Amino acid sequence: MAEQTASETPKTGHEVIQGYLRLLDGSPGVYRMLDPQARVLYVGKAKNLKARVSSYSRPTGHTRRIERMISETASMMFLTTSTETEALLLEQNLIKQLKPRYNVLLRDDKSFPYIFISSEHDFPRLEKHRGAKNRKGRYYGPFASAGAVNRTLNTLQKVFLLRTCSDREVAAGDRPCLNYHMKRCAGPCGGKITPEDYAKLVKQADDFLRGKSTEVQERLAKDMAAASEALEFERAANLRDRIKALTMVQTNQGINPRTVNEADIIALHMEKGQACVQVFFIRAGQNWGNKDFYPRVGADVDAAEVLEAFVGQFYDSKDPARQLILSQGIEDPDLMAEALGTKIDRKVEILVPQRGEKAELVDAALRNARESLARKMSEAATQAKLLKGLADAFDLPKVPERIEVYDNSHIQGAYAVGAMIVAGAEGWMKNHYRKFNIKGEELTPGDDFGMMKEVLTRRLSRLKKDDPDREKGLWPDLLLIDGGAGQVSAVHEIMIELDVTDVPMIGVAKGIDRDLGKEEFHRMGKTVKALHHNDPVLYFIQRLRDEAHRFAIGTHRAKRAKSISASPLDDIAGVGASRKRALLAHFGSAKAVSRANLADLKAVEGVSAALAKKVFDHFHEKG
Repeated sequence: MAEQTASETPKTGHEVIQGYLRLLDGSPGVYRMLDPQARVLYVGKAKNLKARVSSYSRPTGHTRRIERMISETASMMFLTTSTETEALLLEQNLIKQLKPRYNVLLRDDKSFPYIFISSEHDFPRLEKHRGAKNRKGRYYGPFASAGAVNRTLNTLQKVFLLRTCSDREVAAGDRPCLNYHMKRCAGPCGGKITPEDYAKLVKQADDFLRGKSTEVQERLAKDMAAASEALEFERAANLRDRIKALTMVQTNQGINPRTVNEADIIALHMEKGQACVQVFFIRAGQNWGNKDFYPRVGADVDAAEVLEAFVGQFYDSKDPARQLILSQGIEDPDLMAEALGTKIDRKVEILVPQRGEKAELVDAALRNARESLARKMSEAATQAKLLKGLADAFDLPKVPERIEVYDNSHIQGAYAVGAMIVAGAEGWMKNHYRKFNIKGEELTPGDDFGMMKEVLTRRLSRLKKDDPDREKGLWPDLLLIDGGAGQVSAVHEIMIELDVTDVPMIGVAKGIDRDLGKEEFHRMGKTVKALHHNDPVLYFIQRLRDEAHRFAIGTHRAKRAKSISASPLDDIAGVGASRKRALLAHFGSAKAVSRANLADLKAVEGVSAALAKKVFDHFHEKG
């Protein structure tokens, strides 16, 4: 092959794709289409790789989106698999990793919270859980949001009186917690209930979370009647309140399934090149909340492709329900059901109902999707106007697509942190927020200028390293700094030093008397600017600054709390979380550990003689 000169343009298009056909056979697999810079344009799966790639080699019969993709394709990569099911699973995994430009892409893919009841404790507590399911016990969920799980936990505490206090308080058993006095806990922390009676409450909670709410309610009603007959009116009133709380859970769920026990209701609405997918989680015959998603789509992508991509990516890291009830069909529901079932080792059914309760549930989810997308589009239109207004007000070279806002927080220089929030055309970009622990030891405590210089030095240096050609969309179009002329001058020095002179930067100062609405805007080489007190752009900038301040304060408080709760035991190599707990449980405090003699340290369960010597030496060599 002749060496390509700098003046030659890499070949792209149908001919390039056609050249790969002789290398392929009819195996299933995954293909990647790459541009001249080897960036992934598209990831796809195929039952027959040769047939699928052959379809791209034809010059006609494609949508405009596919035509553009083909015209940009300079090379391809292939991975063969044993089955089409493997290809589908691999495709969705690669899409999530690589985020190709021409794929439908699920952008918000956080984990969902669960309710957890431990099986390792005599007095299990109700807990909110998010993440890997490593602990022994029962997990109930998913719930659509932290709010949904918190509301359910709050009610379950009232109904089943399960504890929320710590294991340490229960182990002490010397006095009941406040929840006991509020009739929201059975009082294991004060020795008010036996493990056997507490286990009955746990069984009732398990039954309710498994969908046996009617049986639980009937049992409580019988107990209430018995207490009333026995003239135990206080106990009867308590049971009445618990039944009332249980009824509230069942009547305030919006969508109340009658015959559907476990399903995810997934409805898609598309309009003007945008899409909203609404997911309702039905578990144990109850609605455990809903959440909307806005996958990245193109104007000429059909609904079946969007929904199939969503289902594949959504369940790449989550367990599906036994039934997925969809608002419309996908290209190959049997293949998707097989792939999801293979992943979790049980049958998954995909349905598109036409009538009956399942169709009613889909209609309700579809209505939510339609209304959510309308609100999103309205907010996006408003955001676009504000961004244009910002560009006009400050003579920016273009309407900003990414704004980074910086703020610092500290107490007289202690626990100093810097914070960066990001906003764009679709609002807050919370996945891009960053926090900076101020490291500069030479800084004078409270040196706001020095802190801001450190934060921007680290941020801009990282940008130059990670995206030197500015092709990944990581660079801001505007920097907003919380501060006046001094902060602006300090940041300007850093930008000159790092040769970043083409990113506009504005300092936002409180203005006269530090009054809200009298903000002054500082820019290098320009006069101080103010905006009219009722200008929407002013309100927009205030919201940006306030969000940065909120994030900075939260980060600072978390750092301070962590520092306050730190223990001298954290500095001893070999003392992990479990041994730290054992030492604290045995001696009561870190100070008592530091005063313990070697023989007492050796007596702690789980602490070896060598580790006891290390702990003893740590505290006694210092003095």
